[in-house]
Amino acid sequence: MWVHPKDSELTDFNQQVIEEFRANGGKVGGMFEGAPLVLLTTVGARTGRRRTNPAVYLRDGERILVFASNAGAATHPAWYHNVLAEPRVTVELGTATFAARAVPLDGEERDRLYARQAALDPAFAAYQEQTERVIPVVALYPERERLRAFGDELVRIHAHLRGELARLRAGEAGAGDDLRTHCLAFCEALTFHHSGEDRVAFPHLERLFPELKAALDRLREEHGVLARLVGELRAASDPATLDRVATEMEAHFAYEEERLVPVLNSLEEVPWAVR
Repeated sequence: MWVHPKDSELTDFNQQVIEEFRANGGKVGGMFEGAPLVLLTTVGARTGRRRTNPAVYLRDGERILVFASNAGAATHPAWYHNVLAEPRVTVELGTATFAARAVPLDGEERDRLYARQAALDPAFAAYQEQTERVIPVVALYPERERLRAFGDELVRIHAHLRGELARLRAGEAGAGDDLRTHCLAFCEALTFHHSGEDRVAFPHLERLFPELKAALDRLREEHGVLARLVGELRAASDPATLDRVATEMEAHFAYEEERLVPVLNSLEEVPWAVR
């Protein structure tokens, strides 16, 4: 049976799985080879930072079930506490990425579905046997929002990132560990946003609207410029680099909103939503 690793070891292991998953269209090797995996991104209940974890899943109609087994440990995994505080999550399944609402199940429904998973994968029966807690089953319901809402969400995300950078710059006089922590949180959020656009949103928009190719190519190039600046910001959280990031990011967001929001608002459904 798998011995539950230390937190640092688990973080490193999860990161390797995440990178392999994203590089291979959802397929991984090792102990998870052939297992049905999703990447679940939640918002930290205490930190407010996005956290991504690989999770074994089970389909149940249109919804996806994940299990807070924590390998049979005595405590729930951190991601479970996160979804209790903020049920809006992001799911990566194969090459698709979509928003979902996380709902913990209880009673007979929870027991029946956990038993189904344990029958399919005996490790889950072992996990439940070795802990006194009832392992939660969480249903992920894909959101079927109109692209108008997605266009509004793009503007909202930009506004949030603008605000975070403004607060970061306002506190730059307090340099040190606190400033570096806030810099890393901002860098992580911006990188997550752009990687999602590059892997999912932009390819779909390009197929739907070939005339957007030049604009999307420009946005991709700007992602590269910002990625390099973010790398510099991670290495040295200095005011000059913050100023450069602010200038490049604002120009990028303004162009993206000008070119993409009207297109997104003209459509009825997110074309990359799971069906």
